[in-house]
Amino acid sequence: MESQQGAAVPLIAGELLPEKAGPGRCPGGGGGRRLAEEVWEESKKLWDVVGPAVFMRVVLYSLNIVSQAFVGRLGDRDLAAFSIATTVFDGLNFGLLFGMASALETLCGQAYGARQHHMMGIYLQRSWLILLAFAALLSPVYVFSGELLAALGQPAELARQAGLTSMCMIPSLFMYAIILPAETFLQCQLKNWVTAVAATVVFPVHAAVTWLLVRRLGLGVVGAAMAYDMSWLVYAAMQVAYAVGGGCPETWSGFSASAFAGLMEFVKLSASSGVMVCLENWYYRILIFLTGYMKNAEIAVDALSICMSLSGLEMMIHLGFLAGTGVRVANELGVGNGQGARFAMFVSTAISFLISLFFSLLTLIFHDKLATIFTSSEDVINAVDDISVLLALTILLNGIQPVLSGVAVGSG
Repeated sequence: MESQQGAAVPLIAGELLPEKAGPGRCPGGGGGRRLAEEVWEESKKLWDVVGPAVFMRVVLYSLNIVSQAFVGRLGDRDLAAFSIATTVFDGLNFGLLFGMASALETLCGQAYGARQHHMMGIYLQRSWLILLAFAALLSPVYVFSGELLAALGQPAELARQAGLTSMCMIPSLFMYAIILPAETFLQCQLKNWVTAVAATVVFPVHAAVTWLLVRRLGLGVVGAAMAYDMSWLVYAAMQVAYAVGGGCPETWSGFSASAFAGLMEFVKLSASSGVMVCLENWYYRILIFLTGYMKNAEIAVDALSICMSLSGLEMMIHLGFLAGTGVRVANELGVGNGQGARFAMFVSTAISFLISLFFSLLTLIFHDKLATIFTSSEDVINAVDDISVLLALTILLNGIQPVLSGVAVGSG
């Protein structure tokens, strides 16, 4: 295959991307003023992706915050059960699917940069097939979560309630398998505004449905899980309707049998991306599970889950930078500009770290008020206060690691 930009080179499974004819631009030459101009230009390109991505991720993560705020008023055990279900089981599986969907970021980002637009729809379909298959394989974890927790020595009532909540979240698992590839597909075309609009619509819907099911109808933790499922369903429907309903005429030409070709190569790339990203996502979720063995387990789980929720909410900003860095690096590599990809990495890392420094300082300033968003329990509030310094340190480190992951994802 030949391109207007030059000779083609293989990317995966015999598919071709164009190679830029000539050396890439080397940012930073020409003195301080020139460097400042290039930093400004790169920042604008970065924020075109990062801005909507951050907004979307913060809003969607806030769905869990809303749910925890409602459940936290029911009691310490209810909050602990919901936290284990969402943070451990749902969170572990989301981390794996999120990582696997990152392979699409590599392929779609490079294809878009190389103007191989027709391949993006094929990649999207392959990703859907693979992630839906893995979602089916992971669903038994939800079904037997209660028995698993009890076998591992968690308190019997806490294990039972967490297991019931986890089973109610199975529909969300399949929604993740649809949403994550669709988000990446739109993001690589700089159509992040679509996901931002969808998130804006879903948030008030989630708050209203959670209030109805938890408070009005008295369904408790199960009602919170049902509201969670409904919200993700609405979000998935809006994204897919735009992506396949005519919003992306250049990159979506309908369902194709080509999606079934080269699946093994795609699985290998998805699996490697999944392992890389999900291990980063899993480590602190394991801590929630381990706190269940502590004395006053419910208080410990509540306190740590609140800290992890706050850290996770701030982390959504940096996951936006992960996405933005991945797209920028992939776009530059798609046209053969390695120097531009390196420059994008430096700019993104610096901005992300400064943001994490700001929120880390806020955490230290408001250390004794952090937990009041979620609970009125003085024991939990004091426990969160006791570990607020560690929370601030975690937030600070959040500013670097996701950007470096974005570089790895963007370069494949």
